[in-house]
Amino acid sequence: MMAFDSFFGPDESPEVLADGAMLLRGFARTETAQLLKSVEEITRLAPFREMRTQGGLKMSLMSTGCGDLGWLNDNEGAVTGSYHIREQELPPMPEIFLTFAKRAAEAAGYKAFRPNACLINRYFPGAKLGLHQDRDESDLKAPIVSVSLGLPVNFLFGGVERSDPKRRIPLDHGDVVVWGGASRMAFHGVLTVKEGSHPLLGRQRINLTFRKVS
Repeated sequence: MMAFDSFFGPDESPEVLADGAMLLRGFARTETAQLLKSVEEITRLAPFREMRTQGGLKMSLMSTGCGDLGWLNDNEGAVTGSYHIREQELPPMPEIFLTFAKRAAEAAGYKAFRPNACLINRYFPGAKLGLHQDRDESDLKAPIVSVSLGLPVNFLFGGVERSDPKRRIPLDHGDVVVWGGASRMAFHGVLTVKEGSHPLLGRQRINLTFRKVS
């Protein structure tokens, strides 16, 4: 695993997606082995779980997390409209997660970012995530740091209104998107993951989303 990752580094300079939003291509590739090891340790303690919408519909992705707060289902297996943040027993956030998220945020122009929650989503081919805003956090001044690992995907990124034009952004293994400031409430989503196999993760995509939620 480490030998595969060691050949890769950031592909190019940060790409501006919108005011306050940056794409860091390949930013996570040299640390993939450490990040995935931490994901394995987290999921041993907090396995991936199916998620359901407020209306009870099964979502196509599965989730877990780490840190002080989380978005996992309640005992009835439902979550409110977007993920509802609440206190729960989750593994602590690994130091590699903290340092990586801070470094990515700084590379995108956001200094002193210290996340206290990480949502970990797992997508198999056919899974997707509808257009939404990350609006549950009480601290909307802090950015969002989103890390893509495994299968490629098309990421939708729009404006602060659902009807605003949207960009379709191809994301590959190791790409990181950071958004905050004027783009903090931008609508975004994930189009259906296509069939494929990644050398490290096989038929899946793992997404790490770091937030400061309070």
